[in-house]
Amino acid sequence: MAEQPNRYLIPAGRHRVEEEIQRSRFITSIAHCASREEAERFVAELRAEFPDATHNCWAYIAGPPGSQLHIGMSDDGEPKGTAGRPMLTVLTHCKVGEIAAVVTRYFGGTKLGTGGLTRAYGGGVKLALDSLPTTEKIDWQPLTLTIDYPILDQLRLLLAPHEAEVLQEQFTDRVRIELRLPREQIDAFRHAVTELSSGRALIDLG
Repeated sequence: MAEQPNRYLIPAGRHRVEEEIQRSRFITSIAHCASREEAERFVAELRAEFPDATHNCWAYIAGPPGSQLHIGMSDDGEPKGTAGRPMLTVLTHCKVGEIAAVVTRYFGGTKLGTGGLTRAYGGGVKLALDSLPTTEKIDWQPLTLTIDYPILDQLRLLLAPHEAEVLQEQFTDRVRIELRLPREQIDAFRHAVTELSSGRALIDLG
């Protein structure tokens, strides 16, 4: 099994776009969903918001970008394979994780055919992704350092290059610093602190 990435883009919040295709109204809503349950709740909310819609088709990836472990999709009454599958395909290749999409359709009287439906549903998700605000999900690792006063200023210079964030500091006979940093920075940061302190620093992973 491939190792899961420690950081990746996720939706920064809910996002919606709308377009009209041959008189049918397509409303695409996207949300951050970190689990199958969150995705299912999002779909239920959209069905409640648009109860009179002809279809509420959906797809989600409740994991890292491109993950196939926790996925779902539904054509919601459209011809099989014309809605959920193209939506999921777009999500799979969008390089954004923990994402769910619902495309709500109000039928306008003109049939689009299977090819037209596939383009409309996949295209709706692409359109929403073009303007989707994202943020980075980081796998944070807490860490506590206990160091001697003479190296405090030099220690502070190590924080930014390793993306470390100080949470709390205590000053007694030594300096105790609680911080967090991305998990992939842990080994390099521990090595740098050990060298700086000539092995005297106490490093405790939370």
